[in-house]
Amino acid sequence: MEKKEKNNFFKSFMAIRGIGQVITVTVGLIVLCIVFGIMSPTFFSGRNVTNLLRQVAPILLVGIGQSYVLITGNIDLSIGSVIGMSTMTSATLMTRGVNPWVAVVITMAACLVVGVVNGTLVAKFNLPPFIATLGTMTVARGIAQIVNNNYNTDAIGDAAQGFRDFFYYGKTLGIYNPVWIAIILFLIFNFILSRTRTGRHTYAVGSNIEAAKLSGVNVFGTVLKVYLVSSFCACVVGLITCATAGMGTMDAGNMYEMYAVAASVIGGVSTLGGQGLLFGTVIGASIWGVLQNGLQFVGAPVGMRNVVIGIIVIVSVLLDVIIRTGRKPRKKAN
Repeated sequence: MEKKEKNNFFKSFMAIRGIGQVITVTVGLIVLCIVFGIMSPTFFSGRNVTNLLRQVAPILLVGIGQSYVLITGNIDLSIGSVIGMSTMTSATLMTRGVNPWVAVVITMAACLVVGVVNGTLVAKFNLPPFIATLGTMTVARGIAQIVNNNYNTDAIGDAAQGFRDFFYYGKTLGIYNPVWIAIILFLIFNFILSRTRTGRHTYAVGSNIEAAKLSGVNVFGTVLKVYLVSSFCACVVGLITCATAGMGTMDAGNMYEMYAVAASVIGGVSTLGGQGLLFGTVIGASIWGVLQNGLQFVGAPVGMRNVVIGIIVIVSVLLDVIIRTGRKPRKKAN
């Protein structure tokens, strides 16, 4: 009887959509760590592991936001610009004497407006998500540039030391706060996605939007929520970036939309919608971090690191298309 229960548990576990990809990339992560550990013994040093975790935390956060959006069959290209907008808005307010925590609230509200606009354009006005979020990406980057009159900000000052400690330098139980922020938000959003009606509706919209409508799913509300999650996560990363640098920089968040997609699709979130696990995004973000960190240790130039990660993203998406459609993608007729 006990053996039968174990078999049933194993079958149920393996039947979870996307679990196969998660297992595969987890094995890949372990292999990468072993390889880099052999190539550079300092890879597993306590200092490097600590720094690696802090590097992975922002990628995981934007990956969570992008995963929510991708599961509905959409995409958010505005993530990087929202990070820049968050960094510059919060830093500018603090350098002008606004209480750091009031600045955080104002910044969060401004960033969530971008999420509302994205969700409304995509779900209410049926704009292609690529076009809608490309537009808001440009607007958000423009706001990041004009909020301090096209200049990076000065240092946010000693009055913001509590803010900097909370979002970057402080430790709790020996672990840096950005890691705790990423862990807590992962647990919250993973619970929502896997255990609540909102999560079920998110998967339903991505699997078959027409069937979801017929089943009574509020498609507009669901899409709006996932874009709010994405903007919220991007805003938090912007605050971490501001705390890290101690100032606002207009180019903050550049390429982060790419990092978000990389963490999601490497971790098994389908670009076709309806499939993916946030735990896979954790592994995907970790692979990104290990690759960046490990290739740096072995002396690979920045360009080569980007090439490697770009190839991995393309291969991951290609495999997803092949597996989901059951055949190789057909060539378009000329």
